[in-house]
Amino acid sequence: MMVKLSDLARIIFGGALLAANSVVHILPLLLVALIKAVLPFTPVRQACNRVLMALAASWISVNSWLLDHFTATRIEVEGLPDKEMAGQMLVVCNHQSWVDIPVLQKLFNRRLPLLRFFLKSQLIWVPLLGLAWWALDFPFMKRYTREQIERRPELAGRDIAATRRACRKFRDLPVAIVNFVEGTRFTPDKHDTQNSPYRYLLKPRAGGLAFTLDAMGDALHTLVDVTIAYPDGRPSLADLLANRVGEIKVHVRQLPIPEHLRGGDYHNDPEYRRDIQDWINQLWRQKDSMLDKLQAVPSTD
Repeated sequence: MMVKLSDLARIIFGGALLAANSVVHILPLLLVALIKAVLPFTPVRQACNRVLMALAASWISVNSWLLDHFTATRIEVEGLPDKEMAGQMLVVCNHQSWVDIPVLQKLFNRRLPLLRFFLKSQLIWVPLLGLAWWALDFPFMKRYTREQIERRPELAGRDIAATRRACRKFRDLPVAIVNFVEGTRFTPDKHDTQNSPYRYLLKPRAGGLAFTLDAMGDALHTLVDVTIAYPDGRPSLADLLANRVGEIKVHVRQLPIPEHLRGGDYHNDPEYRRDIQDWINQLWRQKDSMLDKLQAVPSTD
């Protein structure tokens, strides 16, 4: 019982520290975003963008510092870039837990451009955070179910148009667009329901990634392929704050995006659709093999 009470105290206290850090950074961030919206002149917007990126990097740095000093979690990483990478790039990662996000932010803060995630449209209503994501130009997407699209086929076109609008503003900015290609977090039940051919992964969904490549065109050249493993089991954010995550293993590699895949009509071109699906499936086979190694090989201190 005492252990559970101790864990609860850590979760509450750690959550309060992260919330306080968010408030400290989000309030000035919203002020700068308001200036950017009210004074839409190119020099002002460029200056505001620099301040926004600096605030976001500081916010992530403090969160990472808190996790470093509040938990004993060890992150073992291979292939991390030695210095900051510039330009536009696509980041793909397997998705097992909400812990994936602070891990990615900690590893790539000031090494890649600010990571931007495609978010469900409902998340705009999350207090403070929704406004912060809006201010940082995170793309909000309206998701439609297969049944909705079957009843109203035009909804599929809205997804594509929304992706293009979201990515268009990134063509002239340094950006790292994160795509969780599985579309949802891994669970054994989802794995069994899909009858996934991979041991540690759900089936990849190539559509969202293809729409991003279409919208960004030739602006995207580099793929940053990230594989995250939790040898102690898939954790929750509460597990992380309660110091129940002993080790996280991460493998990173940089790959060129094949030229013939940078811009194509996934919806209407069967050959392009087959090519990009073959490319993603090959990446996923390699990722599944890497996860097998990360789970099996013990860490060396």
